[in-house]
Amino acid sequence: MANLKLAYPDNVSGNFFVDTTCIDCDLCRQIAPSVFKEASDHSFVFRQPESNSETHRAAMALVACPTASIGTRDKVDSHSAATAFPEIVDDNVYFCGYASRDSYGASSYLIVRPEGNILIDSPRYAQTLVKRIEEMGGVALMLFSHQDDVADHDQFHRHFGCARVIHRADSRGIDAEQLMDGDDPIPLGSDLVAIPVPGHTRGHVVFLYRNKFLFTGDHLAWSDNRQGLIAFRDVAWFSWKRQIESMKRLLDYRFEWVLPGHGRRAHIAADRMRESLVDCIRWMESKP
Repeated sequence: MANLKLAYPDNVSGNFFVDTTCIDCDLCRQIAPSVFKEASDHSFVFRQPESNSETHRAAMALVACPTASIGTRDKVDSHSAATAFPEIVDDNVYFCGYASRDSYGASSYLIVRPEGNILIDSPRYAQTLVKRIEEMGGVALMLFSHQDDVADHDQFHRHFGCARVIHRADSRGIDAEQLMDGDDPIPLGSDLVAIPVPGHTRGHVVFLYRNKFLFTGDHLAWSDNRQGLIAFRDVAWFSWKRQIESMKRLLDYRFEWVLPGHGRRAHIAADRMRESLVDCIRWMESKP
């Protein structure tokens, strides 16, 4: 629970505030951009909500916060915010909210399918979220982009009985039921393929669903500053050179959505997405 005594002084006066436990994961700024803004190393409230809709979005950010760093001076309706997740992204793809500190606030996603739902990376194991996922059909399969974003996977596995899939190179300490090997694309169904993209970690994988949604973990995201796609040079734990090579392999695929674990989402036409990917690769090559 956020502590008013630890509230940042740059919070504007009013009900919502952010305290000094914030880890600058960016989720609140994505969920409620009219309320939260970035300082040098944290988020803060730059404008108090002025409508019921804005208050609801700010409360959703409070619920999703991995470190419980967002608080209110007076009580707000957190129930409707808590049950708003998973939140629709597009078609049958949902954003789970409820980020975990263990994965540094990474986003996770749920694909709802008649043949069994898929959880991509692990959210925080929160009872309200678990109940909502149960109502949506549970989880048949958990796919991990890499070792950093597995969070509370074991609790989800025990509760739903879902099999877990991760690349062998990133599987240390994770008792997954299925391991992926090599650098070649791995079909996981008629409409889903795993594409190994070593770089951020040795066993990093992205998942392409229906040639429309690319779940990118920490490999690729959107940059508002660049108004294009971006990779994160300072967290290429395995190899920046290999990450550039991996990025080039994505030119063989078409997709409209980039849904990252860390960073901003993108939704643009497939041709424009490819142009942005080409530009991203050029930018990466300029930063050896």
